Amino acid sequence: MKIQLSRILLLNAAGFVLFLCWYLPVNHGLWFTLDSAIFHFFNRPLAHHRAWVWFLAITNNRAFDGCSLLAMGTLMLRFWLRGAPSERRRIVIIGLVMLLTAIIVNQLAQALMPVKRASPTLFFHDALRVSDFLPLSTKDASKDSFPGDHGMMLLIFCSFMWRYFGQKTCQLALLIFVIFAFPRVMIGAHWLTDIVIGSFSSVLIALPWILLTPVSDKMICFMDHYLPGKNKQKINK
Repeated sequence: MKIQLSRILLLNAAGFVLFLCWYLPVNHGLWFTLDSAIFHFFNRPLAHHRAWVWFLAITNNRAFDGCSLLAMGTLMLRFWLRGAPSERRRIVIIGLVMLLTAIIVNQLAQALMPVKRASPTLFFHDALRVSDFLPLSTKDASKDSFPGDHGMMLLIFCSFMWRYFGQKTCQLALLIFVIFAFPRVMIGAHWLTDIVIGSFSSVLIALPWILLTPVSDKMICFMDHYLPGKNKQKINK
């Protein structure tokens, strides 16, 4: 795959512009107004609707995070079941490269982003927390919520699905992203902009250099060569 430099730079520019339009205004300008309104919209009903409390508790439990992994695995499993042995090996290796990429990009974003802020449940003094209503373990707060790591991982998954499995598969991956990323916003563990700004800008800046260059393909070839197993000679044909 050739380096698509113009597309890479365009996506990088979009990422920087997206981040700066949030970062530069005093107190984040209209973005904070939007963040605050969305948080209170979802937070106020906790005082009066027990079913809403349970819904947020369940969708932000670690077991529900496991469901997101299951959904991603199922999407890839469709291709694995239809593939020849060499193609099945390739799909597994793509998953490993995607996981490694997600870890690296997340760590770099957490280290390099010049922002550290608490989640809205810790920022607002009048915030209600699901953990105050139920003994069920759930993620409803974070001392450093920017950028949204959970949303970033899901967006990286979407990007890999687009690159290696096509646009229709990417659309299904985006549905998984919405279902499993935004409960964090509804419960108040993340601001909306943790995902819309933090996660998106990180992915727009980092991933083009991996997916629009030969880097990801070379990583797949490298793992194919050194990981044990059959069908090595067929994977890149």
